Amino acid sequence: MTPADDRPTAERWLLLIHQLPAQPAYLRVKVWRRLQALGAAAIKNAVYALPGSERAREDFGWLLREIASGGGEAFVCEARLVDGLTDREVRALFDRARDADYEDLARQARDLAAGLEGNPPAERRAEARPQLARLKARLAQVAAIDFFGAPGSQAVEGLLAALEDRLREDEPTAPAAPADDLGPLEGRTWVTRRGVHVDRIASAWLIRRFVDLEARFKFVPAKGYAPEPGELRFDMFGGEFTHEGDRCTFEVLLARAGPDDPALRAIAELVHDLDLKDGRFGRPETAGLGALIEGLCTATGDDPERLARGAAVLDDLRAYFARRRP
Repeated sequence: MTPADDRPTAERWLLLIHQLPAQPAYLRVKVWRRLQALGAAAIKNAVYALPGSERAREDFGWLLREIASGGGEAFVCEARLVDGLTDREVRALFDRARDADYEDLARQARDLAAGLEGNPPAERRAEARPQLARLKARLAQVAAIDFFGAPGSQAVEGLLAALEDRLREDEPTAPAAPADDLGPLEGRTWVTRRGVHVDRIASAWLIRRFVDLEARFKFVPAKGYAPEPGELRFDMFGGEFTHEGDRCTFEVLLARAGPDDPALRAIAELVHDLDLKDGRFGRPETAGLGALIEGLCTATGDDPERLARGAAVLDDLRAYFARRRP
């Protein structure tokens, strides 16, 4: 568990404000790389933010000393946003940066998987193992500075898990546990990460409309949550329903617990392309659904309200696809 004093809060930010000398030139690069490694977000030129925590205070403190020793000037302050930039907008800066990291990792994972298609020679499999280890190490680095649970993490975790299974020698690939092994799915509490976006919004809609009509939803931090007895987790690390290989959570839920419905399969293709950003299906409706989801997420940060608004959109979308016989 993360100590209470080290948890990022939505109200408290640490700002590093610095001025660097023109020489030595390497100092600017050194400071920039250090800020990237800390996961700091650029608020404006020479102003960087971290969520307020004791760890962030220590990290900025060390960097402040490095800047001063190199001839620069810097100070760290604690801030609460009052007007102009909002807390949600600052969190979005962090999420966009981490999603870019996750997208790059997902691209590398797909490239590695493409080289293992068919029946590759043993040499290629041997070369792939250290590459996978490097990707997993990089994922751990990114996850450590993913302060607010950016949406892209689940796609990468699923891809790397599938690669690990592909490369595991002398062991059969463990199939996903069938839904029956989880007990009855009705009347359960379904747990997911706070800050729901397209895959979680669509998955919650699928659950409540077609899997568990009495579903209750619980929103928790992305890291460190220990499920209570009987809870089912979706679209989060270690969840009973989450990304599997190159399939998003909605696709996994539909395959394991949902009805055989062509309209739902069409929606799954939209959610896949929006969540994994790999353009696999390329349906013309994808951009429209993406704009609607972005709009409702911009309008509210309240997770239950996002689910309610998203459900109305998805109800209409299913009716559209049912009429078109996709």
